[in-house]
Amino acid sequence: MARIPDAFIDDLLARSDIVEVVGARVPLKRQGKEYAARCPFHDERSASFTVSPTKQFYHCFGCGAHGTAISFLIQYDRLEFLDAVEELARRVGLEVPRDTAQRNANPETRDLYGAMEAASTFFRTQLARSDKARAYVDKRGIAAEIVERYAIGYAPDGFSGLRDALGSDPQRMQLLERGGLFSKNDKGHVYDKFRDRLMFPIHDRRGRTIAFGGRVIDPEDSPKYLNSPETPLFHKGRELYGLWQAKQANQKLERLIVVEGYMDVVALAQYGVSQAVATLGTATTPDHAELLFRSAPDVYFCFDGDRAGRSAAWKALESVLPRMKDGRQALFLFLPDGEDPDSIVRQEGADGFDARLRAATPLSEFFFAQLSADVNLSSLDGKARLAERCKPLLAQIPDGAFGDLMRQRLTELTGVGARASTPQTHVPTKRASAQMRGQPAQKPSLIRSAITHLLHRPGFALALQPPYRFAVLRQPGIELLSELVLLVHERPDITTGLLLEHFAEREEAAALQKLAVLELPGEEDVLRQAFIDNIERLDAEALGQRREELQQQQRDGSLGDAEKQELRALLQAMLQR
Repeated sequence: MARIPDAFIDDLLARSDIVEVVGARVPLKRQGKEYAARCPFHDERSASFTVSPTKQFYHCFGCGAHGTAISFLIQYDRLEFLDAVEELARRVGLEVPRDTAQRNANPETRDLYGAMEAASTFFRTQLARSDKARAYVDKRGIAAEIVERYAIGYAPDGFSGLRDALGSDPQRMQLLERGGLFSKNDKGHVYDKFRDRLMFPIHDRRGRTIAFGGRVIDPEDSPKYLNSPETPLFHKGRELYGLWQAKQANQKLERLIVVEGYMDVVALAQYGVSQAVATLGTATTPDHAELLFRSAPDVYFCFDGDRAGRSAAWKALESVLPRMKDGRQALFLFLPDGEDPDSIVRQEGADGFDARLRAATPLSEFFFAQLSADVNLSSLDGKARLAERCKPLLAQIPDGAFGDLMRQRLTELTGVGARASTPQTHVPTKRASAQMRGQPAQKPSLIRSAITHLLHRPGFALALQPPYRFAVLRQPGIELLSELVLLVHERPDITTGLLLEHFAEREEAAALQKLAVLELPGEEDVLRQAFIDNIERLDAEALGQRREELQQQQRDGSLGDAEKQELRALLQAMLQR
């Protein structure tokens, strides 16, 4: 997909009123200069969700949801990014840049989607016509409503059912082959890939059919499950079966349950558990993990309790661990031998399955249990071994309370890190290491103040002209301040919301979000002058830093003629101040 130019996004959001966009979906009440409502993304009794017309972004003080009008449409309407952009563009009468629109609407891709949908329709028609397939569906207790919701179909026995129905046209044949619906033997003969199987269409996040999974009806047939190969539309490591249906069935997804098979997803939905999804014949990948957590804050991985199940669970943990931001939870449910979600929910019902979910093992417990299973924690050697195993994995956890508590638990188990600072005296690692190296201590009030002013009034940066002397300061936060100033000069119409979106996937995002929602009272001119004063003081510190460097070179006897002249100029400037 082509990247939409930043200038277009800036213009689009400048023309869009976020209050109108949000207000059309959530009842807003004015509170001073902003609007408030009960958050649409989590349950709450009091209004902690605010919308700022001046900053053009929303923020929930309860769950932390925040963003621009585009972000809101993605979260609330469950749209993909391009769809959200096109929706806003239609509202304000703009056209998405032709280059982007043309690439996104690639005729070949569009035709391929059409061919996959035609195949899905064919399989559904065949299910209605096949006594054998309908008998199997009835035997498995799949209700007509579930068959309809998941668009379940049937691939008839024989080698040319689909080909004869849809592939008479050479172009259509080529599309179906590209979509992974045909196989080819050594002699080059093309035949249907799926035969005599119950068919489960796989949908993308826009509800379009992109692939299929087929399950055998006769137990002696193999393999039990057959999935579409990788195609231009389908990458199994990035898609989840049932996610589209889960989003349609739940206004807000509080949890997702990851199971192993299509029938598990369908059976759970049959009993009212509509949040189940399945990986597509592969272990949980990092892309799966990101997609899961973008869709719901709590993710349950449901596996067999045997060695293979626990191995699959560990692979899922490895993919999830680097994405365990605060507010997210990963839990593991291990089922009894010989059972799967399909059999469990039929025996115990939705309430019984929910009870098992409530007793699921948290990630933290599973993590330390697995890594210490063969370790003697009563010996120093064993404790050292556990610490050695845990440290590289714990380092992958994003900064936050969860990571701190995991490291604290390791200390409790092994004693390693016991001399570390307590939470009350905690100093961020980067700042502490900088101080130990003798670098200047951070002056948060000055730099923080400048960054806060820029977040609230990005246009203030336009009053600054290069060169930016403060940029050479060796103080934490200076690189971020410099980047903000350069970003505003590149995109003069950028808003607070867009600044936050720019840093959304970076480690500074949480800190910037907190600064953006601070109260910053005062008249515009007063605030602008305060920002300029901050920058001037930082410029002065940069000159002082350079002067100290040159004086040190002078003491070392390594000062050249140019540096001597620079030092004299700096000393003269200091005397004139």
